[in-house]
Amino acid sequence: MSRFLLVVPPLTGHVAPLRAVAAELVGRGHDVAWCGPEPTTSELTRAGRVYAAGDALEFAVERRPEGLRGFAALKFLWEQYLVPLADAMVPGVEKAVDDFRPDVVIADQQAFAGALVASRRGLPWVTSASTSTELGDPLGAMPKIAAWVDGLQDGLRERHKVSCGDLRFSPDLVLAFTTVSLTGPIADAGAVRFVGPALAPAPPLGFSWDLLDGRPLVLATLGTANAALGRRFLSECVDALAGMPDVQGLVVDPTSELISDDVLLAKRIPQPELVRKAAAVICHGGHNTVSETLASGLPLVIAPIRDDQSMLAQQVEAAGAGLRLRFDRVKAPDIRRTVTEVLTEPAYAAAAARVRASFAAAGGVVAAADHLESLPC
Repeated sequence: MSRFLLVVPPLTGHVAPLRAVAAELVGRGHDVAWCGPEPTTSELTRAGRVYAAGDALEFAVERRPEGLRGFAALKFLWEQYLVPLADAMVPGVEKAVDDFRPDVVIADQQAFAGALVASRRGLPWVTSASTSTELGDPLGAMPKIAAWVDGLQDGLRERHKVSCGDLRFSPDLVLAFTTVSLTGPIADAGAVRFVGPALAPAPPLGFSWDLLDGRPLVLATLGTANAALGRRFLSECVDALAGMPDVQGLVVDPTSELISDDVLLAKRIPQPELVRKAAAVICHGGHNTVSETLASGLPLVIAPIRDDQSMLAQQVEAAGAGLRLRFDRVKAPDIRRTVTEVLTEPAYAAAAARVRASFAAAGGVVAAADHLESLPC
């Protein structure tokens, strides 16, 4: 039996794959504990042993200014979120290590505190890459921005008296919850192991399944953190789907502000179950939604908002499994035309099926746990 400490940010998409891995590890007889900002970490993990590391309210994604794009979004992410989050989490991670005494620290790629503390304590640490954004070296063509990121990491290492490499990549193991069928070839995979999505069971939610009328279902969702920002786009989705009598539209509207007699509206949904019943999904490009959709072999229409979503949309298009739209500017006719194309052109479903096959072959949570068990402790 080994003891694994999972260090995470208060972000749903980053916790979800590790929840599935944690369940597999526990099932194999290992001891697992979590560490992250509270109370969100406890709410997301639903785990019995959680160590507090920082205040989740201080790092709630809803506090991020709307409208940030390009370098402004990257600058905010690093200077106002990732670096302060690491500084805030380090004391809690230190206490967790003292109390739990893990054999291995598994650190989400945006929870640098896990890498910092593990390196200082001489503990093996693993990177959980919940998204493929960093794997292809996206800043390689922008040396000045790459140097700026390196400088921010240097500041973290100096403040916490650690001498180690890139905090985003463990030298021993990087669990990538995707496959090269989606990301494309990686020039220097190093310690990266592609295990495919680790899809955790969703919390039970009530849904009136009898509302589904048998027509092909098209689901539109922007995830959990884009309620206010997504009003215009979701309204256009309602108009687009209302004008498609051959499909049934379901739009997830967390604000409950949209009105339609022709499209189903829901504040929350049992997403994995509904995705499995759908014909196509419209989304913002969040990694979990993309993974759930492609794991079901469905084509996507993606309107990326920020962060890694643009790269994921690019990967989906390059794989042939969907099409991309402009989140800020797209109108209902554009959405309707794009949804019609991915539903009627067989190449999109065929490409999605190829990605689905690669996901299944990669092994998911079983492969991730196998890699973790193979680490020398």
